[in-house]
Parts: sequence; structure tokens; C-alpha cells
Amino acid sequence: MFLEGSYQMKVAVQCDSPLMQRSLELFLEGHLSSRRQCDILIRDKNISDDEYPTFIISSEANTDLRKPFSKAQLFDSLHTKLEALRTPNALQASLAEIEAPIDDRVGFEILEHHIEKLTREYQANILKAVRAFYEK
Repeated sequence: MFLEGSYQMKVAVQCDSPLMQRSLELFLEGHLSSRRQCDILIRDKNISDDEYPTFIISSEANTDLRKPFSKAQLFDSLHTKLEALRTPNALQASLAEIEAPIDDRVGFEILEHHIEKLTREYQANILKAVRAFYEK
């Protein structure tokens, strides 16, 4: 689910509700880490915090995941959020690579390679989502 190559996503949980806190800890066992080392922080309240990317779970409409939810829904929503957080950095890096001053033939080969790479990543993400759905 969160595995990409040998990298495993690190998630921290900070909820006011003890029940929500414990449920998330059980769902995310093996992916938990401290706040200082996490890739994303899960909360049950929307608290402004620029230090950590946050994932909000609530019954309100404007949240990342609405209650009630299943384990598969949690993993799918987390994966979607994390991909959205990573996309701007990947896009900037790829644009810098494409905009480098090189002749047209080499530039086309780089663009072709980049498109192939993005296609493989997209395929891997779809497969992850399907696996997460069937792991309920």
C-alpha cells in the first residue's frame, strides 16, 4: 500500500478522540512513527500546522476522509493525499529536466523516457489502489 520499492511510508497519529487514536494505530500498525519522523500526520481536527503535512479525518464535509470509514478507504485516501503532496515536486523536477538546453533529438528522447516513467508510475498507483480495495 505505502510501499514503493524499499521505502515505507511513515505516519503519525494525533487525535483528540481516544477511540479514533487507537483505531488508527491498529489500522496503521507497521506504518507508525513519531511526529518528527513522519511523512504525514493524521488528526481528527483541522489544526493549522505548517510544520507537517496533515490528513484530517472527521464527519465534516471538507476533510480528507469522512467518518465512518474502512481500513481500505483509509489506505486509499492516504495514498491519494500523499501522491498529491509529492506530485508538485516531481513535476518541477521533470520540467527542469525537459527545459534544459539540448538539441531536439536528445530532448525528444528525454521526453519519451519521462512519459514512459510516468506511465509505469501511474500503472503502479492503479494496482496499489485495486490491491487496497480488495484487502478489506
